[in-house]
Amino acid sequence: MRSDENGAPGHGTGDAGRVRDTAPIPLLSASADEVEEERPRRRGLRRVLIGLGVLALVLAVLVGGGLWFLADRWGGNIDRVSGVFADLEADARPAPATPQQSAGEDPVTFLLVGSDTRSEGEQGADPGGRSDAIMLARLSADRQHAQLISIPRDSWVEIPGHGMDKINASYAFGGPSLLVQTVEQLTQVRIDHYVAIDFEGLVQVTDDLGGVDVVVAETTRNGPYTFTAGVNHLDGDQARWYLGQRYGLTGGDFDRVKRQQQYLRAMFDKLFSSETFTSPPKLDAAMLAVTSAVSVDETLSNADLASLAYSMRDVTPGDIEYFTAPVLGIGMEGPASVVYLDHVTADRMWEYLRSDSLAQNADEFADEALPDVPR
Repeated sequence: MRSDENGAPGHGTGDAGRVRDTAPIPLLSASADEVEEERPRRRGLRRVLIGLGVLALVLAVLVGGGLWFLADRWGGNIDRVSGVFADLEADARPAPATPQQSAGEDPVTFLLVGSDTRSEGEQGADPGGRSDAIMLARLSADRQHAQLISIPRDSWVEIPGHGMDKINASYAFGGPSLLVQTVEQLTQVRIDHYVAIDFEGLVQVTDDLGGVDVVVAETTRNGPYTFTAGVNHLDGDQARWYLGQRYGLTGGDFDRVKRQQQYLRAMFDKLFSSETFTSPPKLDAAMLAVTSAVSVDETLSNADLASLAYSMRDVTPGDIEYFTAPVLGIGMEGPASVVYLDHVTADRMWEYLRSDSLAQNADEFADEALPDVPR
């Protein structure tokens, strides 16, 4: 796979779809979600929509599995974000990942950024927005593994040119480019591609798939719906209320994040099911809904997506491992609740990423693996 002047693999813009010269999507303000952050729950620090990374992998697998003829239809439905890597100084960036063992491909690292909502016509209209979910997604050089590492959005880090602040503030200060620069400085892992995903846009997929089943831990009510303990079959509108509930949950916002994780896993299971694959109209409608909620950097063309997809054709959801950046706990910086990272443990994790060996050393970070979600 070729590299451009920024070192990102597989670049090309001839069939890149729609290109925007502004920020990709307005992202949630941090303030609405800080209510429950002082709860001393380690698992609660995993404040990221883990399915966002799975989405990118699902897209890759689906496009590649013999469905090349749909690459332009689905890939062309994805917005492109211009200038993400244009202003980054090549000499100041980390070196590309170097696998410990030789492989036919290069590792590919995505920075995934998610939001809870995006209004039609508002793309790029929120320069002060903050990212609601931040994740590194690594496609291994052997194309047999993938890792998704969430970075808590309230992590207290150094933002180039702005001093110490929450990591999601880097987007507000300088958009995708500064967020990439901040994550690269924190991890010394080179980012090859940028992906922004609108979580609200994915809810449409629920109806396209005929609904999804989720397991509700305890009976709650939100809006016009009551979600009883046990298995609930959700349509799109029910999913929107189920996922949007902030109050009345034992774990507060942490439970809300778990619901998001559970819903996304259920959605991807349905997307991978034989029922969907044997119904071309249903699959096409679902994929159009998925891709309409995705934006990628302009260097990733439709052909590049298809090439990546084909190379990952043997990866299944069971081959994907989930982690969160190691943390020490929650504290206060002025009036703000922040997350303090465990830099000693995290440095080992980043080193494994740089050598593309995290899959082989995953057991060292069992405490940082995301918990299983009932489904």
